[in-house]
Amino acid sequence: MTPTALAPIMANTRRIATAKILPTLCRSIPIVAGGCHQQVVSNYVSTAYTHSPATTKGGAGCGNVHDQMLPTSQEEAVQLYKHLTRPKTVSIIGAPMTYGQPYVGTDHGPKLLREAGLLEHLASIGWRVHDSGDLEFLDRAPQGETVSELLNAKNSQIVGRGCELVAGAVMEAIKGNRFPLILGGDHSIGAGTLAGLLSARPNTGIIWVDAHADINTPDISESGNMHGMPVGLMLKGLTNPSVIPGFEWLGSASMEQARLNPDSIVYVGLRDVDPKERLVLRQNKIKTFTMYDIDKYGIGGVMEQTLDYLLCKDSERPLHLSYDIDAVDPILAPATGTAVRGGLTYREAHYVAEAVVRSGNLASAEIVELNPTLSDGDGTSDTVELGLGIVTSMMGKSII
Repeated sequence: MTPTALAPIMANTRRIATAKILPTLCRSIPIVAGGCHQQVVSNYVSTAYTHSPATTKGGAGCGNVHDQMLPTSQEEAVQLYKHLTRPKTVSIIGAPMTYGQPYVGTDHGPKLLREAGLLEHLASIGWRVHDSGDLEFLDRAPQGETVSELLNAKNSQIVGRGCELVAGAVMEAIKGNRFPLILGGDHSIGAGTLAGLLSARPNTGIIWVDAHADINTPDISESGNMHGMPVGLMLKGLTNPSVIPGFEWLGSASMEQARLNPDSIVYVGLRDVDPKERLVLRQNKIKTFTMYDIDKYGIGGVMEQTLDYLLCKDSERPLHLSYDIDAVDPILAPATGTAVRGGLTYREAHYVAEAVVRSGNLASAEIVELNPTLSDGDGTSDTVELGLGIVTSMMGKSII
């Protein structure tokens, strides 16, 4: 049998083996160094920043699990994040949105990542850290919202106005020559992220890592949940989002051109796509890599094709990585709202981030859909730990 023919069998065997082994592991959320690093600027207040070293350790039955925070080598570092001037600064934007889907809890995501040591980890791998805390979405909630239900866009007023805040924060970070790192929150905030990015950097290429396509609109959505619509709302020519209550701001003179071209996005990790979303993807010839493709080509081949596709016309193009934790297999990341079996393995999940970083073009990123209420204590710890690891991989954590 040829290596190509063996690839799906080997990948499936690897996933089954992972599924059998991982429940026996015991992990703990990393805790962080005492006090804030001198390079950290933060208005976020938490007592969790007063404990132990910025490494991850947990009993695994055969020694400690250890995730040491080491920056990329000096020689490589100068080639990464080419859209920033030095010293490189990350702007952490907390976006605790929970109204784009039906489960309470995604609003805890930013807090959990911070309290797991995110700021200190970033400082330890060479970033200057600017954190202004979380955006206040409840202040944007209207009283007596009824119209949005008629448009099959649930809670659109608070989601839309929240996305406006996200867009403004992203644009402000870029204007200040900082790397926007958005911590969700559910994935409905992606519409705000895309709006801000495409307004500030219209040529941005998008890598959407997700089990789902999120390319619904109110006209075709089966659920009306807006975390399934961020790409659909921002895709050029698909719908007019400014007629949706709460999203009127997308029709303003400064935002009406901030739309995503179909050839400017690549999906990685799809495995649960609605029938009408499939039609949209095919009709717009959008580049997709499903879990079948990952099994067939391997994650290295998929990411090589992804980067070649987005950078073939402009090797200096800025890239954005939107990472839904449900792209990862739920055995590894159970604390999320729309879990689907057969997702990315631990190393595949990290490799996606590492490959984009190595291109040198990564200019912004977000992680979404952590929900501690949907798993037990160990499951939540595992999911937060994995999310933290993925974020630090996005930000240049290196093995050597």
